[in-house]
Amino acid sequence: MAGTWLETIGVEVEHRKIAAGLTHVPASPYHRLGIHVGPSVNAFCRCDGKRHRRVQSHGDIDIVPAGLDGDWEDDADCTILRLWVNPALVRQTARDLEIDPDRIVVEPQFQRRDPRIEHVAWALASGLHPELPSDRLYVQSLARALAVQLVHGASQRIPTGQMLSSSQKRRLQDFIEANLDQDLSLDDLAQVAAISVSHLKALFRRSFGVPAHQYVIHRRVERARLLLDQNEMPLSQIALEAGFAHQSHMARSMKRVLGITPAALLRLQR
Repeated sequence: MAGTWLETIGVEVEHRKIAAGLTHVPASPYHRLGIHVGPSVNAFCRCDGKRHRRVQSHGDIDIVPAGLDGDWEDDADCTILRLWVNPALVRQTARDLEIDPDRIVVEPQFQRRDPRIEHVAWALASGLHPELPSDRLYVQSLARALAVQLVHGASQRIPTGQMLSSSQKRRLQDFIEANLDQDLSLDDLAQVAAISVSHLKALFRRSFGVPAHQYVIHRRVERARLLLDQNEMPLSQIALEAGFAHQSHMARSMKRVLGITPAALLRLQR
């Protein structure tokens, strides 16, 4: 491995033949990506306390963060396209994307499928070939493109005490109330708050006191209770208007939240 590439470009690439059997991969100061090339093999790996058994196919990607070792075992000889990525490149790329690099956490991933990473990796393998002249600017752009994918695929630490802003809370409340009868998703809510899904899940719970899905269920139960008070439509229609999949779904949710079923609530009203 040419260390100069890791220092000047931030990435190094090689084709590596792996013999059948057990291979221990020691910890490295660099993030490592291994892309399976060619025929499938039955594989088993142990890394970061996790065990993963799979059929490793062409294009499957394992990502191992800097500082972690692991054991890989294959039932046949195989080839991987191995990439080393300097963490300094990932941190600088995060800064360029206006993301706090101290919040970026590259985590172990196994059998990831990502055509963008695969495309960049093969281009780097060609650009960094020792027998071919390299355009430094081109290779640097490829290295940064790879780092961007690592940043986007990384998890982010949420600073202790951080909450949704008052405007974000208000937008989320208004959006949820206006769309209770729709199939809401975390992606929808994240777009309304203009944050990532991972941030939304953490900050929503801190700000509202419950996870997003529980908050939505409680609002649907309240909508259903108000419609029951009006007593102007059948229970099946009320369930749909409140956003439940069907009447039984509404009954289970109301029982869990209010301790009473819709039918029992109607009997009390009468």
